[in-house]
Amino acid sequence: MVLYTAPFPNSCLSALHAVSWALLFPCYWLADRLVASFIPTTYEKRQRADDPCYLQLLCTVLFTPIYLALLVASLPFAFVGFLLWSPLQSARRPYIYSRLEDQGSASGAALLSEWKGTGPGKSFCFATANLCLLPDSLARLNNVFNTQARAREIGQRIRNGASRPQIKIYIDSPTNTSISAASFSSLVSPQGSDGVARAVPGSIKRTASVEYKGDGGRHPSEEAANGPASGDPAEGIGLEDACIVRIGGEEGGRPPEADDPAAGGQTRNGAGGSPQGQTPNHSQRDGDSGSLGSPSASRESLVKTRAAADGGGSGEPGATNSKFPYKASGVKKAAARRRRHPDEAFDHEVSAFFPANLDFLCLQEVFDKRAAAKLKDQLHGYFEYILYDVGVYGCQGCCSFKFLNSGLFFASRYPIMDVAYHCYPNGRRSDGLASKGALFLKVQVGSTPQDQRIVGYISCTHLHALPEDSAIRCEQLDLLQDWLADFRKSTSSSSTANPEELVAFDVICGDLNFDNCSSDDKLEQQHSLFTHYKDPCRLGPGEEKSWAIGTLLDTDNLYDEEVCTPDNLQKVLESEEGRREYLAFPTSKSPGAGQKGRKDLLKGNGRRIDYILYAEEGLWPDWKAEVEEFSFITQLSGLTDHLPVAMRLMVSAGEEEA
Repeated sequence: MVLYTAPFPNSCLSALHAVSWALLFPCYWLADRLVASFIPTTYEKRQRADDPCYLQLLCTVLFTPIYLALLVASLPFAFVGFLLWSPLQSARRPYIYSRLEDQGSASGAALLSEWKGTGPGKSFCFATANLCLLPDSLARLNNVFNTQARAREIGQRIRNGASRPQIKIYIDSPTNTSISAASFSSLVSPQGSDGVARAVPGSIKRTASVEYKGDGGRHPSEEAANGPASGDPAEGIGLEDACIVRIGGEEGGRPPEADDPAAGGQTRNGAGGSPQGQTPNHSQRDGDSGSLGSPSASRESLVKTRAAADGGGSGEPGATNSKFPYKASGVKKAAARRRRHPDEAFDHEVSAFFPANLDFLCLQEVFDKRAAAKLKDQLHGYFEYILYDVGVYGCQGCCSFKFLNSGLFFASRYPIMDVAYHCYPNGRRSDGLASKGALFLKVQVGSTPQDQRIVGYISCTHLHALPEDSAIRCEQLDLLQDWLADFRKSTSSSSTANPEELVAFDVICGDLNFDNCSSDDKLEQQHSLFTHYKDPCRLGPGEEKSWAIGTLLDTDNLYDEEVCTPDNLQKVLESEEGRREYLAFPTSKSPGAGQKGRKDLLKGNGRRIDYILYAEEGLWPDWKAEVEEFSFITQLSGLTDHLPVAMRLMVSAGEEEA
């Protein structure tokens, strides 16, 4: 299949579209700024309350008449531009494919050689997030602002979090809850004099503090802005020389033994970017782990690597090595055992960072085209393949006129083979103005020694938002399953007798706009989708696992000091009181004076509307897919009103029948 690298099939149409947009844009921008000036966020309200001479208020008074006059003057040009722009949309392609060349050893082609479908298996990491990158005036309705700056900062944070090397240490602390049972963060162990990586005994304190000392005198603030340098994390030390470590802290106890070495996993470092301007709520401060190299990063900023370790032995407690720039410090003693729900087969936690070695990223509400371009430029420092500006405009393919695209955005480290997009035809009211739909992708993740392709299927979607429209969402879930079945059938080049492709996974990611605990969402909770795809956080209709938490934040409290940094939000969400204070809960029909009073009447851990589902059927018969890790991510605190979620899926050979 040919992937579209430009929105129009020829340069003539592209030029006409550029002219039409040049005529439309001044009117669009002025209207957006004019409306935005009258929708303050809680952050701006607090600044205004603290400073009666608040500059923003003065600018609003001065510039509103100017914006209004310019808007009126631009209307005739916008009308001409609209007449030209609208018919052009019938020829527009439904997405733009971008590939960053020259990725070296970390390229998608190189990744394909890592797995041949044999051995212990291969893990793949998926993440999904709703970013609320709308035109600024609309984004303010969700209490977020400065869409362009947020897009840059979001891209930097995702890139820095995902490009960390990967190891594991497990931390147990009296302050931990079952939700944050296992830590996916880790620490590179020092080498002995023989150059072999060894387990590090001793204690680690549960803390959000890390000291970063970059080679060459790089200042931590420079690392925070630019991301880690390509040679910093393990200078002179290959990942094969590191090991998974377990750090213990029982007083008077003997240091625990190191975990068994994990299968070697390829890592890569994010490309550094130039320092970008930040909005006030995005500025780095003490304890902000939004950027990997921040002076006070969370425990998640400890480097993560996976590799085999030769030999046993242990280094001295407190021994250091100048080749390793990360040094942990702490406050509370931690036990050395792995914490996990006794009935759970995988690790789960609230994490201050996106998982290391993130393979696939599905995003929603990337509606603003300029913000999408900025986000793409940042993410290309880590992801080689990106699809953006997904959707249709005008009357093409949908029932109502579409002013916004679908908001879907997809990034991958592995090559994309086939793509299909479908627009939901039943959106209404405000949702009918955007071409919300489903994006289907087929990616290649390896090849067998017999030159059979190993592929995976990923679906990214965003369902209807209006809470009272359960029937519409159920219709969209029906369409999603039908479209996915058609996509798999049309893109499959295999037969049972002569398989050319082996399917490793089938995953659905997205904002489904319903949760599994609201009484108003019972129709969606019982949909047949959940019989074909498994939700790692769900026990059954209306019943969540105890560690699962909501992914929708209470927008009124986004800029509270307690949750304005990734570390702070992570700590808050590890307590039941914090979750009730800062997460959105289903609407209660019980009488109550205020929102807090209504929350006290509710059970559960908030509205979880962002999902990652995976199929256990429809894969190559010799393989099975199992969840290794699941995490709720706080790295985008202050930048969006949703919590991203991530899942690491292990694909391995099934148990042989006796």
